[in-house]
Amino acid sequence: MPDTLYESDLHSVPLLMRGKVRDIYAVGDDHLLIVATDRLSAFDVILPDPIPGKGAVLTAVSNFWFDRFADDIPNHRADLALADVLTADEIAQVETRAMLVRRLAALPVEAVARGYIIGSGWKDYQATGAVSGIELPAGLRQAEQLPQPIFTPSTKAEAGDHDEAIDFDRVVELVGEDRATRIRHATLSIYKRAAAYARERGIIIADTKFEFGVDGNGDLVLIDEVLTPDSSRFWPVSEYATGMSPPSFDKQYVRDYLETLDWDKTAPGPRLPADVIANTAAKYREAAERITGR
Repeated sequence: MPDTLYESDLHSVPLLMRGKVRDIYAVGDDHLLIVATDRLSAFDVILPDPIPGKGAVLTAVSNFWFDRFADDIPNHRADLALADVLTADEIAQVETRAMLVRRLAALPVEAVARGYIIGSGWKDYQATGAVSGIELPAGLRQAEQLPQPIFTPSTKAEAGDHDEAIDFDRVVELVGEDRATRIRHATLSIYKRAAAYARERGIIIADTKFEFGVDGNGDLVLIDEVLTPDSSRFWPVSEYATGMSPPSFDKQYVRDYLETLDWDKTAPGPRLPADVIANTAAKYREAAERITGR
């Protein structure tokens, strides 16, 4: 499909890596060009079928949140234009899905905020009564809202590997106590404000994950993607219920389909039916329209 990009093909800048979703190119020594493709990963496996337009949605939604929280925490976007680094043909290929950013030292932690008990957190809670070492009240139902959002970090896995849930003490070991405390505070603060905004627009943000880097001064910087359907669980307020995995605007729709298959959640991933691809693409677009108003 013309609005689908599984892998970018740029020659004006050198390719550094292809991640689960993003292709990353070097722009000199100080900047990167990040292209959000239409690849989709589930259970940390890159699936063979792209979701048309997904990369453009991720970029638009991330830019919206970067703008919204710019006065609260710096982000990695750079004051450069695509025309400064790419040819016209290359710009046409990636324009709606590319972001020029500062090259920063990424921290080895995925900063997860949970406002509802679902997914791997629900499984951990059922087994232990806790998530990432945080004891939770007894008797919670699947998808129930927590008394207050919690910080449940994980390691950052390479493509094909699985993220590993860790507790706050492990984050301190990885990045130091002061930085770990700042990451936790920023994660929960941004999540709470974004969740309140989204709920007014008919979306529950059940959980989300952020990534942070540090600049030359050691200051914390928000990087990668922010509060997108790939990094978050978005539920429609009108269809929310406990005791089940609620309908979603995000890739949970694909996860739920994959859970019905006899698949061991290791590569290679299974092919997706056409209706699952089309419905997922529509859900991504609707989430972006509700969040951004565009």
